Amino acid sequence: MTDALDHTWFVSPEVTIDLDNCAREPIHIPGSVQPRGLLMVVQLADGIIRQASENVHELLGKPVDEVVGRTLVEVLGAVADGTVRDQLDDVPDTRVRNPGLVQVVVGGAVVDLDVVVHRPPSDASVFVLELEPADGIRPLTYGTTYEGVRDAIAELNRGTTLPELYDLAARHVRRLTGFDRVMIYRFDADYNGEVVAEAKRDELEPFLGLHYPASDIPPQARALYEKSWIRLISDVDYVPVPVVPALPTPLDLTYASLRSVSPIHCEYLRNMGVRASMSISLLRDGKLWGMIACHHYAGPHAPSYGVRAAAEFLAVALSLRLIAQVDQDVLDATRASSAILARLVAASRDEERSLAQALTGDDALLELVPADGVLVCADGDLASRGRVPDDPQPLLDWVTSGELSTGGGSLVPGGPVAATGDRAGVLVLDGLPEDAPTVPGVAGILALALPDGGTVIWLRDEVIRTVDWGGDPTGKEVVQDGDRFRLSPRRSFDLWRELVRGRSAPWEEVQVTAADDLRGHLVEALFRRGQREIRAAQAVQRALLPARMPAVDGWQVDAHYRPADGGRVGGDWFDVLRLQDGRIAVAVGDVTGHGLAAVGAMGQLRNAVRAYMVDSASPARVLHRLATLARWTLPGQMATLVLVVIDPATGRYEYSSAGHLPPLLVTDSAASWLRVLGSPLIGLLDGPPAEESGTLEPGERLVLLSDGVIERRGESLRVAMDRAVAGIPQARPGHLDALVHGLRDPDSDDDATLVLIARD
Repeated sequence: MTDALDHTWFVSPEVTIDLDNCAREPIHIPGSVQPRGLLMVVQLADGIIRQASENVHELLGKPVDEVVGRTLVEVLGAVADGTVRDQLDDVPDTRVRNPGLVQVVVGGAVVDLDVVVHRPPSDASVFVLELEPADGIRPLTYGTTYEGVRDAIAELNRGTTLPELYDLAARHVRRLTGFDRVMIYRFDADYNGEVVAEAKRDELEPFLGLHYPASDIPPQARALYEKSWIRLISDVDYVPVPVVPALPTPLDLTYASLRSVSPIHCEYLRNMGVRASMSISLLRDGKLWGMIACHHYAGPHAPSYGVRAAAEFLAVALSLRLIAQVDQDVLDATRASSAILARLVAASRDEERSLAQALTGDDALLELVPADGVLVCADGDLASRGRVPDDPQPLLDWVTSGELSTGGGSLVPGGPVAATGDRAGVLVLDGLPEDAPTVPGVAGILALALPDGGTVIWLRDEVIRTVDWGGDPTGKEVVQDGDRFRLSPRRSFDLWRELVRGRSAPWEEVQVTAADDLRGHLVEALFRRGQREIRAAQAVQRALLPARMPAVDGWQVDAHYRPADGGRVGGDWFDVLRLQDGRIAVAVGDVTGHGLAAVGAMGQLRNAVRAYMVDSASPARVLHRLATLARWTLPGQMATLVLVVIDPATGRYEYSSAGHLPPLLVTDSAASWLRVLGSPLIGLLDGPPAEESGTLEPGERLVLLSDGVIERRGESLRVAMDRAVAGIPQARPGHLDALVHGLRDPDSDDDATLVLIARD
């Protein structure tokens, strides 16, 4: 489900929910709440209570018909009304001020109540008020909330592995909340869950290592978990309390902590023997990637709002820590693969042997991507390493036929195509489809497309796996409700072991990335080995230029690239890269000369810039390291380069250049060149170049371009730069072709590259 739920997708609220339609249940508009507190819907303008839950009398001592239609002042008093208004005042997200503390007189006694306020997503004219009995230290503050999780966060910061972090989180959440069992779920790409850590009462059977199908959490439920971090069911046998009066447009309770939950989910929990549950979301980039699931078996269990707030605080910290650890693990693996890539690149330069023979001279390919065997078909030659079929030709023909149907993509020789994993020219298969040739023992393929029908294919043998499920995921039961029959959630959650055949060990993302990086190097190696110049130019554009611009909220990135006329291979290149810390790196370079030598230098510089940006170094430091590398590996080669790094959150940018035109800053009405830094070209640069910074305000744009866009014969560069200032203000994403056409010399035989970064 996307953030904006498609309401036409849901069944009508009046339809009885069972397993046949529960995936379309409108759980965000249940029309009722859990009875541990009360809910009121209040008109923002005049404070009149439009709706209330029928259990108002239990907390306030007033029947619901004496509450609906009255003002909040009349029902709670002026002081409480002021507290609520303070929580709403001038904050886009009321959660930063929840809960408030109000006192009401019920039966002559003063009662302390937590008051939680939020604005429903569907109606800006009202706000939702929830009241629960206050328990524990009040008022809640950052300090009192943090106190409950301080030790947990300190331990999380000392953790160094994902299993250790999972275990720490489970133990601390159980100690904090008092639930009988706390589990950490990790979801796979299809939202099947695995219990990766558990803290429980000693006598309970372990769930650690069990898997649960994605259908246990339907898409609309996942969407709500992404919007609200925590959800408590204090008693699975609760009787829903209606919110009255019912309105033609049901109230959206997405953000209500008292929101009534699906009866199917309560039945699911009862079938597990659970009496109370609490779920805390673990998010990555706003998407659900894990969950803390808390179960209680001894009876109803209702942690106070303060405990829940502390648990939510801990979940936020855990999400950040887990993401940082995952990113660190990826970075460590990337660094390890970089050393192996260097060996393979060095081997590819040995032109005394064919490329296929050079790459399979040792086990480097099998170290880069662990596999049982690898086939390399390049430049008309075939070689292998490890365990491969006696006759690999049917497999090679099948992979490179251009007719391969995988359900996720295909691999066409020499062309960028939509392939598994959304990577052009890369195919990943864990389990072979029916149209695959018979290859005894082989159950997994990772293949790269190379020019002229070449390919590298890693092969993995079948791995017979056992997957332990928490009950048979298909084990639903027909039950009778009155005069109707329906499907019930599975009643047994005993270990159910599935034997999985015909699959290989899964290909990890870091391995696919390493293979994709190798592909770029191999394309360069083939260019150096004498591919025809026009074919080389086409392959360079495919392999080295970005296949797509990164999507960044509030920003637009567009590019225009036109190679030199006449089929010559030029040295212009550009790259747009999303860094691990969220910033965007944009590079435009120009290698001197034309032909295959320029292409080889261009590819090495482009890949070196990407490698040096892995640790988010500054532009000046990247250019300094690049210049040092170029003097060592490309003696005599000259190139210009401008590099800009932008923080999308703030608009702040840093830029540095080596002999290249500076960026152009464009507003709605004017354009101006940023300061020319005067640093020497790559090849001459000796020491860190100058660096400048600034902030791109909303509506402003940065334009990076090569001199082929503006230079004209017989005209000084200064005149060309002044002419560009006059024409660039028309630069808009999606309209760069016409812009470059107007600026470029019609008789130019140089490459022309322009990249536009616009802040909305």
